[in-house]
Amino acid sequence: MTDLEIAHSIKLKDISNIASKLNLSLDDIEMYGRGKAKIVKDKGDKNGKVILVTAINPTPYGEGKTTVSIGLADAFNKLNKNVCLALREPSLGPVFGVKGGATGGGYSQVVPMEDINLHFTGDFHAITSANNLISAAVYNHIEQGNSLDIKKVTFNRCLDVNDRSLRDVKLECKSGEYIDHFNITSASEVMALFCLATDIDDLKKRLSKIIVGFNSKNEPIYVHDLKLEGALTVLLSNAFKPNLVQTLEGTPAIIHGGPFANIAHGCSSITSIKLARSLSDYVITEAGFGSDLGAEKFLDIVCPTASIIPSTIVLVVTVRALKYNGNDSLEKGICNINAHLNHLKNYNVPIVVCLNKFNDDSNEDINYIKDYVNKLGYPCEVSDAYSKGGEGAIDLANLVIKSCELSNNFKPLVDKNDSIRDKISKLNKLVYNSNYVEYSDGAEEKLKLIDKLGLSHLPICVAKTQYSISDNPKLLGYPKDNILHVRDLIINRGAGFITVLSGKIYTMPGLPKKPNYENIDLVDGEIKGLF
Repeated sequence: MTDLEIAHSIKLKDISNIASKLNLSLDDIEMYGRGKAKIVKDKGDKNGKVILVTAINPTPYGEGKTTVSIGLADAFNKLNKNVCLALREPSLGPVFGVKGGATGGGYSQVVPMEDINLHFTGDFHAITSANNLISAAVYNHIEQGNSLDIKKVTFNRCLDVNDRSLRDVKLECKSGEYIDHFNITSASEVMALFCLATDIDDLKKRLSKIIVGFNSKNEPIYVHDLKLEGALTVLLSNAFKPNLVQTLEGTPAIIHGGPFANIAHGCSSITSIKLARSLSDYVITEAGFGSDLGAEKFLDIVCPTASIIPSTIVLVVTVRALKYNGNDSLEKGICNINAHLNHLKNYNVPIVVCLNKFNDDSNEDINYIKDYVNKLGYPCEVSDAYSKGGEGAIDLANLVIKSCELSNNFKPLVDKNDSIRDKISKLNKLVYNSNYVEYSDGAEEKLKLIDKLGLSHLPICVAKTQYSISDNPKLLGYPKDNILHVRDLIINRGAGFITVLSGKIYTMPGLPKKPNYENIDLVDGEIKGLF
């Protein structure tokens, strides 16, 4: 059966029953039909352990972080552990582009999968609307006399669809011509600050700090100068409430926010993770792409912002991905595991390696990987959640539970007191395994501007290819001593970080030659081909 057929074969529990597993009453939720709800309760009285699921560098086969996360939560549930998932919302870009849906797979899924993959509860639409209201307000201000003396606009519009033709757009206004740019919604600053805000007041404060442009004296113009943060907060107020759904096995899942990890910080919202912690004993969350992207940003940006100490990191690997990294040789490609373990060990958090099993994996290959990881000094367990649901991840769950009790001396890699240049250098050495950084002339100018504005204390969010630990997607396995090419820096004052653009990375992706939308249809009232 397809993922969609499996999802349809399971009868959803009423969402009020799922809420009760987190000790939430009907007064604590706003129902969206029988299968979805917004949580209106601020917090519970627990302080759950946070388990981060990450992976090696992604390949065309998919590594299955979401499938593993869901299966692991279902296994915790089978072991009678009080657990809650905290996952990102899928973007329509990948749904209609390369990847398809992002709600897990096989017998390890969150449902209702069509709703979650498409419009869900409208959060992405609200974020897109808020973002574009900022752009509309900026250009309206210029048209209406420009009392703020805006000479350069730096804030971009966004859209939740891959459309490379919108990367650069010429605007013809009464006041002159402007070149505008579109980001995909998941890469927008509004999405980033939405996910990093700790409460609704912090959301409003972050919105007010967005830099929209500069005046003739090269001084920044903020959203607050446009008197806009109140209206933006209203637009986002309902979206800011985390969403409650369930797995196929009835495990609670909070799904909220969805920044991309290659061009943003790639983690679900802080409000959803903190809420899940307060409602359960264990929280399982994932960070996008490989550990060099999503996990690094979770550990260096999200955890300090939210005052979270992760209890365990689960690194997902697959036979297929490792062979891909070695040009069809497992022995040559297995070094990609080293690249990620050598990065993650710097945080002083217990690590468990999960081998996500595919049906065509041989026992010989599985045992080779397990022995290899064990010799490196790390525990390794197989997950077969795709085929067996929670039952297929019981051994992994037991290992992770034990790992959560180990000593933990978590410390972020990057010190906020370091200069932006030093922060980039530190990540380049400890994460991307290189000692060389090359800055474009434009990047050098941005570094000077960041110092002038007094923003060097902000953390950095490196945007680069997901396919390699370097910024070159063709360098697989464990590339060493390469050059990190910094071509630009973007000041995201509202989000509270500096985006470092490295290599050929775009904040508005394009569609592939054979996009997934060709497979999607509505037949006799039923959606087909979504995943």
